[in-house]
Amino acid sequence: MKTIAKRGLSWFWPVIFLILIISFSGLPLMASSEEARVLRFPAIYKDTVVFSYGGDLYTVPASGGVARKLTSHPGYEAFARFSPDGKYLAFTAEYDGNREVYLMPAEGGVPVRLTYTPVLTRDDISDRMGPNNIVMGWTPDGRNIIFRSRMAEWNDFNGHLYLVPKEGGTPEELPLPRGGFCSYSPDGSKLAFNRIFREFRTWKRYRGGMVDDIWIYDFKTKKTENITNNPASDIIPMWSGDRIYFLSDRDENKRFNIYVYDLKTKETRKVTDFKDYDIKFPSLGPEAIIFENGGYLYKLDLATEKVNKIPVYIADDQIGSRTELVKVSEMIAGADLAPGLFLKPGEKFLLFRPKTAIPAILPILPEFMSANLLGPLTAGGLPSFLIKVAEMKFISCPRMAPLHRPS
Repeated sequence: MKTIAKRGLSWFWPVIFLILIISFSGLPLMASSEEARVLRFPAIYKDTVVFSYGGDLYTVPASGGVARKLTSHPGYEAFARFSPDGKYLAFTAEYDGNREVYLMPAEGGVPVRLTYTPVLTRDDISDRMGPNNIVMGWTPDGRNIIFRSRMAEWNDFNGHLYLVPKEGGTPEELPLPRGGFCSYSPDGSKLAFNRIFREFRTWKRYRGGMVDDIWIYDFKTKKTENITNNPASDIIPMWSGDRIYFLSDRDENKRFNIYVYDLKTKETRKVTDFKDYDIKFPSLGPEAIIFENGGYLYKLDLATEKVNKIPVYIADDQIGSRTELVKVSEMIAGADLAPGLFLKPGEKFLLFRPKTAIPAILPILPEFMSANLLGPLTAGGLPSFLIKVAEMKFISCPRMAPLHRPS
């Protein structure tokens, strides 16, 4: 009996061990077959990372893994920034319509609105002017959030820097004529900043009149110093100790990489060396810089200056990427006959009139065969087009080819 029992149980623990290995090692693959991409506007605090994906905020360990969703509003939440103690997240969102500054606990919770500004005509994440009320960071004492706003500016190119208390209140404008991305010195007496904001424009390798530099403003002396003064673009300063990190496309490939300026020696050197894609939207944490490159997230350790990719998996229902049936009758802007389409008398076609819900099936009569009517038709002042009944099918995003007439 003992021999039989031992033999009967000899398989038990190896099988359990194998099941556990498969279960835990397969979690990321079950959540998503591949790493998530297009991870945007990241921030880091020690071992915690927050980023935007599909318009929502997610958090993930700095070592990578399955991300946890923090927000779920249909609008876009972006530019999350940790407070100096890591307890809060300030970010830009549109819960109440236009984009404003919000605050919530770093582990997640109900967002609290901090700013109330006018609605702008150009206030969209996809606009080349960039969205309004972008959170830039915090004051070193953790009392105020600094953000860039066009609330009082008629020129969409220009924005101003403001402080708003984390408890809310009237924003206070900084004494600068205009500003973009910025970073406080550790003691809060100075500010490294960009005068120009054009990070949402597709001006690669730009060397024109709107090229940007890194400036330092001294709140005590009221003096401003240019620390880069380079024909290339030098943007998004990040002040850490006696160093200011920033992005520049000054290398031979004209790719945006991270550089560092030493405040003691006044020297600048290159830190990263990405050649395929520009580094985008880096953010400074206590021990590291996190940034986008090629749609993925990377972490630059400040002590060793080593760069590691952060593998991120998204385990949600991906509602934004699901296919769906969409009524397109009011979205049609133009139509044409496909190449090689020869109309024959007696064939039946479906005549679609945009902005009407009543398609009509009609035979193609000989008089419709004239070359003049082989292009886009009009009916009742509205453009119409024909679909052969025998070839009708549900399709998504049909592509209309250039006009082709039989010779």
